[in-house]
Amino acid sequence: MARFNKIGLFAAPALALVALSGCTTGFKADVARFQQLPAPAGQSYTVVADDPKLAGGLEFAHYADMVGQRLAQTGYVAASDPARADLIVRVAYDVDNGREKVRSTGFGGGYGGWGGPWGGGFGGRWGRPWGYGFYDPWLFGGAGYNDVSSYTVYTSDLSMKIDRAADNRRLFEGKASAQSLSNKLTYLVPNLIDVMFTNFPGQSGESVKVTLPPEKKG
Repeated sequence: MARFNKIGLFAAPALALVALSGCTTGFKADVARFQQLPAPAGQSYTVVADDPKLAGGLEFAHYADMVGQRLAQTGYVAASDPARADLIVRVAYDVDNGREKVRSTGFGGGYGGWGGPWGGGFGGRWGRPWGYGFYDPWLFGGAGYNDVSSYTVYTSDLSMKIDRAADNRRLFEGKASAQSLSNKLTYLVPNLIDVMFTNFPGQSGESVKVTLPPEKKG
């Protein structure tokens, strides 16, 4: 019986880690929007970089096309001549250098205890407090059982502003921000664009949390 309990103690945290690593979540972001946009009625638009460092690059042109596609779906029309566009759409995006976080798992921290009818662990009436959150030199040879790992969290942002070209009046301001384990713009920017256009143009002055479905694996 003692042998069975030892195996169970090691297997349980392993199974918990497998379960955590197998979880698939969607892309989550915070979105704030302020707008006085008139209803779309075929107004023409052009998309420009709001950050001079992004202007003129193929990368920005790719994401500008994505923004244009979403505007077209809303009811606006790409200007055949950017100089004559009704609306000027200014877009910028960025991801920071990240910050490190530390996580501790295993016995002694991370998963709490096994309680219930066993009286606060597997000890119960046998007097040994077996379960998560304890340390027993007999079982672990004095070394304990803690797994400490570090990982980096990145913050990404996408901003979008829409001005009326005739008088430069600001009609829309929006910002989407997300935290993720990825710093790849090819993953982040398309998701931030999708988030920005979820229920576009949104309620003015409202900040919302948006979760996109996880990517489908082919």
